[in-house]
Amino acid sequence: MSIRRLPEKLVNRIAAGEVVERPAAALKELVENAIDAGATRISVRIAEGGISRLEVEDDGCGMTGADMALALERHATSKLPTDAIEDVTTMGFRGEALPSIASVARLTLESRVAGGDGWKRVVDNGTVVAEGPAALAKGTRVLVEDLFARVPARRKFLRSGRSEYAACLDVVKRLAMSRPDVAFAVEHDGRRVLDVQGGQDRLARVAALTQRELVANSIGVDLDRGDVHLGGVISLPTYNRGIADHQYLFVNGRPVKDRLLVGALRGAYADLLARDRHPVVALFLDIPTSEVDVNVHPAKTEVRFRDPQLIRGMIVGGLRRALDEHGFRSVQRPAEAALAAWQQEPVAPEPATGFLFGRRTEPAVHLFGTDLPPPSDDVARVYDRLVPFASAHAPAPLAGRAEVATLPPPEADDHPLGIARGQIAKTYIVAEAEDGLVIVDQHAAHERLVLEQLRHGMAGRAVPSQGLLLPEVVELDEPACDRLEAASGQLATLGVELERFGPAAVMVRATPAMLGAIDCHKLVTDIADDLAGYDAALGLNEKLELVAATMACHGSVRAGRTLSVPEMNALLRQMEVTPHSGQCNHGRPTWVKLAMDDVEKLFGRK
Repeated sequence: MSIRRLPEKLVNRIAAGEVVERPAAALKELVENAIDAGATRISVRIAEGGISRLEVEDDGCGMTGADMALALERHATSKLPTDAIEDVTTMGFRGEALPSIASVARLTLESRVAGGDGWKRVVDNGTVVAEGPAALAKGTRVLVEDLFARVPARRKFLRSGRSEYAACLDVVKRLAMSRPDVAFAVEHDGRRVLDVQGGQDRLARVAALTQRELVANSIGVDLDRGDVHLGGVISLPTYNRGIADHQYLFVNGRPVKDRLLVGALRGAYADLLARDRHPVVALFLDIPTSEVDVNVHPAKTEVRFRDPQLIRGMIVGGLRRALDEHGFRSVQRPAEAALAAWQQEPVAPEPATGFLFGRRTEPAVHLFGTDLPPPSDDVARVYDRLVPFASAHAPAPLAGRAEVATLPPPEADDHPLGIARGQIAKTYIVAEAEDGLVIVDQHAAHERLVLEQLRHGMAGRAVPSQGLLLPEVVELDEPACDRLEAASGQLATLGVELERFGPAAVMVRATPAMLGAIDCHKLVTDIADDLAGYDAALGLNEKLELVAATMACHGSVRAGRTLSVPEMNALLRQMEVTPHSGQCNHGRPTWVKLAMDDVEKLFGRK
């Protein structure tokens, strides 16, 4: 078989297979061209998910008729004034997008430069079919119709219109996130689905394109290491999602998808999130062009770093530092659905019985330790109708209690988490802060505090241990005993002292003092299961981080335990100075705040 030179139309179709795999890929190339043209506003109109129609209009610099003819030729571009492709700073640089799209669709290109006349050029599946003057403002308008209509082998692999629309919208969101100075608008089948104004700050743009609540539940990231800068916003661990669809990485303003980000995020949020929960993240990495190669993927959605370990370490370190600096912060307010569950219960009036708190035959009322006589007949007439709080025959039990104060209570404004006022259901601490009502899950909060103390032990400050009066023998299978024996040195830094006791048992001599009286057999069994169950790719230290979380759960204050007011306040004060105390070891919030405005709304005062 002889070798032949492929015709230009076939070459363009092959190139289109690499660059334009679906409508979203074509849309990405067109919007990137608009950004490179210096546009301040970009409008996108989509029909049937972009399969039948894609239109992108911008107010950029525009093109002359001669430049339009060149732009439709392969490898013709204005973005590489020299041959130094490693110094490219624009979104595009290959000059393949327009001719590739024009070879598999009907493309109408209209453009006008400032002070010049508009011009139009129509290409139908690689053939120029029309050309002439056009009426439009300064800028460019590109219309793509019937993508892959004459390439049925490619068209049949497209997904449904809804799926293709979702991919198109994701592309625009990522590009809009990278350029908060540019306004973007998207219409789908005549309906406006996205409209963001230019000139926004980074946090406002990210929140507008993901979730509005991110503004109040995010942390800023700002880190420099040499010539590399990492910025962006990350969500609090308690503000998370079930899927990782709100994680974005931008390199020199270019949105990329990199597995490096996934691993770095897992490392940064280790022991702060459950393994099936994911943070909301938008990170912007500015790096010298000599340290990154953007020409490694046909669609330019991947990059290659000269020093990937530096970038991973920077992301993990920058995020951990930002999370550490925000200590006990948690989601700032309860969910709207939970808040809406508060309501005024309807009460039915009953005939007057003469007294608000019972009949006159009752003895004196005891209020704050003082005997008060029952109200007189004259005063009783004020209460014409009785509003019962509970049945006299079945009084509601009180879940909390007030204690006689021996010292003046501290001021709430001196402490971010306020002052404890009581306990609900032996599980939740109610505290009064300067700006609202704080509710704390005592078990989740103490679990985090214990974990942080264990982590300090792993960092070199050994956790104090409590020797057992009688060492306890725990029987396990031989592989489990082998794993425990291999990790015994590191477990000792966590306060667990054990040694091998025959082929299928270990002897426990000490446990962490902070855990108090615990079930040694259950603790050691859980530790052995953790060492065996986690990914084999994890190092021993990483596994022990996860083991520490299991140990913290054993030693934390359980729900159902009654705490005194001093114990509650001690827990609140410790939370205020402990990193990550705003979320438990599984990523759930340890406290929520009901602002005073919300309380007043519940009672109709606002």
